[in-house]
Amino acid sequence: MKKRISLLLFSLFVATTIPTLAQEADETPDAFQPNWKSLEAYQCPEWFQDAKFGIYAHWGPYVVPAHKSEWYSHYMYFNYRKRQEEVYGPLKDFGYKDFIPDFTGEKFDAQEWAKLYKRAGAKFAGPVAEHADGFTMWDSELTEWDSMQMGPKRDVVGELEKAVREQGMKFVTTFHHQWLWGWYPTYDETTDASDPKYSGLYGPKVEKGQFTNTAVRDKPFCQLWQEKVDEVVEKYHPDMIWFDTRTNLIQEPYRLKMAANFYNSGLEDNRDVILTYKNQDMMPGTGTFNMERSRMREINPDPWQTDTSIASNSWGYVEGLKYYSTQRLLQDLVDIVSKNGCVLLNIAPRADGTIPQEQVRRLHAMGDWLNINGEAIYATRPWKSFGEGPAIIPEGHLADLHFEGFSAEDIRFTQSKDGKSLYVICLDMPESGKLIVKSLGSDAGLLDKTPQAVSLLGSDAEIEWESDGEAMTFVFPEPLPCDHLYAFKIKL
Repeated sequence: MKKRISLLLFSLFVATTIPTLAQEADETPDAFQPNWKSLEAYQCPEWFQDAKFGIYAHWGPYVVPAHKSEWYSHYMYFNYRKRQEEVYGPLKDFGYKDFIPDFTGEKFDAQEWAKLYKRAGAKFAGPVAEHADGFTMWDSELTEWDSMQMGPKRDVVGELEKAVREQGMKFVTTFHHQWLWGWYPTYDETTDASDPKYSGLYGPKVEKGQFTNTAVRDKPFCQLWQEKVDEVVEKYHPDMIWFDTRTNLIQEPYRLKMAANFYNSGLEDNRDVILTYKNQDMMPGTGTFNMERSRMREINPDPWQTDTSIASNSWGYVEGLKYYSTQRLLQDLVDIVSKNGCVLLNIAPRADGTIPQEQVRRLHAMGDWLNINGEAIYATRPWKSFGEGPAIIPEGHLADLHFEGFSAEDIRFTQSKDGKSLYVICLDMPESGKLIVKSLGSDAGLLDKTPQAVSLLGSDAEIEWESDGEAMTFVFPEPLPCDHLYAFKIKL
């Protein structure tokens, strides 16, 4: 779900709301109460700090038309209306609801999805539980517009919860349904969205302009929003719940009750749970901060997350997806991990439940790289410096869409939790065959221990290296162990 905010406002937000001190190890309460003070006892679980990499999928009726983006359910009534009616007929007769029968998912295999996620190196995974379109992807008692009663007629969330856990991964569900208010033109009598018998899908009748209205939503809307989250928590016990933007438009009491209920479910089941939020949708310290298609320029003391997608032009499947290269996906992962972040990568399955081979190949390649270099990623912590190099990291919501990428001069650092190993990861292969790291020269004053040994992950070759005041220089051995980024290990 995507909505731009100005870079200036985002920068002011980052400066004033992201915690600047690492979380203190406060004692976990016996029970969380629905108030901000109580929720401040939240602790980001260590499993998340160790996991670094997760995968989820945008999959719902919005992928049936396979046109433009996952926002098609909205834009078909607005920007794309002419095209929609030319192809499918008047919106009074054929609306978004009429795509649901073609959302068959006949080839959906939760076990195969989970195996692919595991193969890619993910440590947590799951589905979009409900997108902004109002269609619920679990067997719900709260609505008839769900994947069990319509479309694939399967409990997608439930099947994935079982499959993901069987593969040894943590389970995540994401929620976007706070966007439903005004998502459809329920005021427009020339569309099916105005028919009250479809309000369970299209949402309450609102006046024109309510979609962009930033006032909090009414109590019935907020109550149903909370009940849907509570239902998923009670039925599927996710380890992580993730919220898109606009959660701040849900009245505060309902947000507080939702968070307290989720945290208490973790206490009851002895699960270390994590709730992520965007922008100013929760109070700092009451959850884990998430950035959409964006990242930090420096190390953040508290763990954080970036959600991004395998393609730049849509989160759901469309014809003509513009895929990122495997190298770019790995560069993003390494850069974010070096700054105390984790990555939640989205993929885009087709309406029949198959995952395109272009995506499978990239996920396999990421898994191959992590099999060799995972020691420099999983269960690591930031070093004194995140790295060095000329790349200028843009900041702000969706800023990665304008990022020009990394070069062979860009280097990132991580370290083992015990501080006995330092990892030096080059984001591209230098033409010289040598990696020159200025941050590790004695003049920089960062490396205050004498290296005991130097190796290249995935290689048994003895590494030539030297150090002086200006830099530490590593010579790459032949053959190289992998096709993309390379990680040197310094034992201290």
